Amino acid sequence: MRKFLAFFALCGALSLNTISAFAQEAAVDSTQPATEQVAEVTDAAAEVATVEAAEQEVPIHQQLKTKFIEGGPGFMATIIICLILGLALTIERIIYLNLATTNTEKLLNKIEDALKTGGVEAAKEVCRNTRGPVASIFYQGLDRAHEGVDVVEKSIIAYGGVQTGQLESGLSWISLFISIAPMLGFLGTVIGMIGAFDAIQAAGDISPTVVAGGIKVALITTVGGLIVAIILQIFYNYLLGKIDSITNSMEDASISLIDILVKYNLNKK
Repeated sequence: MRKFLAFFALCGALSLNTISAFAQEAAVDSTQPATEQVAEVTDAAAEVATVEAAEQEVPIHQQLKTKFIEGGPGFMATIIICLILGLALTIERIIYLNLATTNTEKLLNKIEDALKTGGVEAAKEVCRNTRGPVASIFYQGLDRAHEGVDVVEKSIIAYGGVQTGQLESGLSWISLFISIAPMLGFLGTVIGMIGAFDAIQAAGDISPTVVAGGIKVALITTVGGLIVAIILQIFYNYLLGKIDSITNSMEDASISLIDILVKYNLNKK
């Protein structure tokens, strides 16, 4: 009996050891896939970080050069020419309009004082020494002061139209470049799409790589044209606002000049 109990106890101990060993092996096997997944995710994240770091290291001018070449030197060059010519005209107009801006209140005070002290000739001399369209209009009006206020008013209106035309000179060309830049971009896009379909036809298969590459190259010209148009449109609206401000100043100052001449004629009598 004692031998039987000892044998039974020995069998039970061996069974427990076997079950424990199997459980440990299963636990080890279950942790291995999780460890491998974590390692794969870490490697993928490291690769993404490496690619992003490489992209960030590329200078911006190098990226623009790459996009320029990808978009096609022909169409991209014409778009860049539109930008250069438009900006040149814009800078010239900005300088001209800033030089044409006059402190009309100060000019009117000088003219009024000159009329009181030296008459019309002294007032004309003040206008000669002052730059800008307002002074030019005043000079034309004062030059006909002896013919009466009505003639002065007509002269100011007529010469004011001439000065306004000079202020608006060159804006039509800027507007042309604003319109033509996106058109050139769209034309490049259409031609690029035709090239993409030709590549698909030559390959005999609609490959995502061929389609995506052709469309990417085609759309670069559109992006370039739109960027040029947006830049020039901002400056164009600024110029329009500047011209409106100068024109309003000319009209208000012209009315004040006529009032000053009326008072001067009354004082002479």
